[in-house]
Amino acid sequence: MAWWWRRFTLGPKPKVSLCKTLLPPIISSTPKPLISSFSTSFLPTKTPKKHKKKSKNKESPRTKLVQSEPNRLPHFELLVQRDSFFRFLTRSKDFLSKQPDHVLRLDDAGKLHRELGFPRGRKVLRSIQRHPLIFETYRHTDRKMWFGFTEFMEDLLEEEKSIMESMETERFTTVRKLLMMSAKKRIPLSKIHHCRALFGIPDDFRDRVSKYPNYFKIGVEDDGKRVLELVNWDPVLAVSALERDFMIDEDRVKKAFKFPVKHGKDLDLDVDDVRKLNLLNTLPLVSPYSDGSGLDLWTLQAEKYRVGVLHEFLNLTLEKRASIHHIVEFKEEFSLTKHAYQMLLKQPRTFYLAGTEMNWAVFLKDAYDENGVLMNKDPQVVFNEKLYKYAEMQDMESDSGIRNKR
Repeated sequence: MAWWWRRFTLGPKPKVSLCKTLLPPIISSTPKPLISSFSTSFLPTKTPKKHKKKSKNKESPRTKLVQSEPNRLPHFELLVQRDSFFRFLTRSKDFLSKQPDHVLRLDDAGKLHRELGFPRGRKVLRSIQRHPLIFETYRHTDRKMWFGFTEFMEDLLEEEKSIMESMETERFTTVRKLLMMSAKKRIPLSKIHHCRALFGIPDDFRDRVSKYPNYFKIGVEDDGKRVLELVNWDPVLAVSALERDFMIDEDRVKKAFKFPVKHGKDLDLDVDDVRKLNLLNTLPLVSPYSDGSGLDLWTLQAEKYRVGVLHEFLNLTLEKRASIHHIVEFKEEFSLTKHAYQMLLKQPRTFYLAGTEMNWAVFLKDAYDENGVLMNKDPQVVFNEKLYKYAEMQDMESDSGIRNKR
């Protein structure tokens, strides 16, 4: 009876077709679309990396050269590279000259990368060995390694000292002209000392100031900073190099700078007319020995004044060139702005900027010949070039350069 009841309630078993059991299930070749319960149109689509355009890395001002290839003058660029190559020579020469007996322990020298001018993280011995005629190492009785000047270099230092003595009058005249150009006729002694090599000023300049009471006096500011002040104004010295050249070659000075006058194309001016129009802005020149501190910063007169100041500043240097660090040093005294770089670039007839955008040097082009050789060389410049020549020589080195001193 139970079997009948189950059959009555469940009903008859469904008949399964034989073909359906033996054949595999049919799968459609077109997949059914996924039906989402929400919209994805608002989601951002991400482009695969391989399809992305690779953007060029912007060159850093630390490495980007100021001049483009067509405008680059190799002889000026090489002078900047020469300064970098001899950085250890110049800084170590200056530092060692102030040490007792002109010597320094090698262990201590390794910690003075900034003062001695060798790359941080490098061994100082490698830089010393590059100049065997200038520097030597030796082992002291304390069994420590020391380094100092060779006897040959000591003789060169005596020669340089005699040059400094013979040029003292000219150097103090340079300082007087710098003070006369400054806004308040005073410059901190620390700034002059920091840039002394640029003008050939002796290292003991601060001690020699007392010899010239008619020219200078030393004052002390509220913060304790010592400043050098001008005592007497000399109108003979208040004549710039440009003003002297104007009396000799007026046409050349007229072409030295360009302060263009904006004009419409409808005037249809030819090249000669444009040049004459620009001269209305260029002349008259503004003397760097005038007081430019009261000029409106963005006027034509102020720009002409700043250009004239930098031209005269470079004329007072030994090599008629200076780096950005030297110019920034006197920014306040000469009423310069942070746009000095762009201002110099706009005067390519007179100035040439070499190096990189972050570490550039500016040259007075007229002071050099077509091969990049300084035409009028100061005795100190002649000595420096001779020192560089000896610093590159290797064949005069005696044995290992290491000797015992007792």
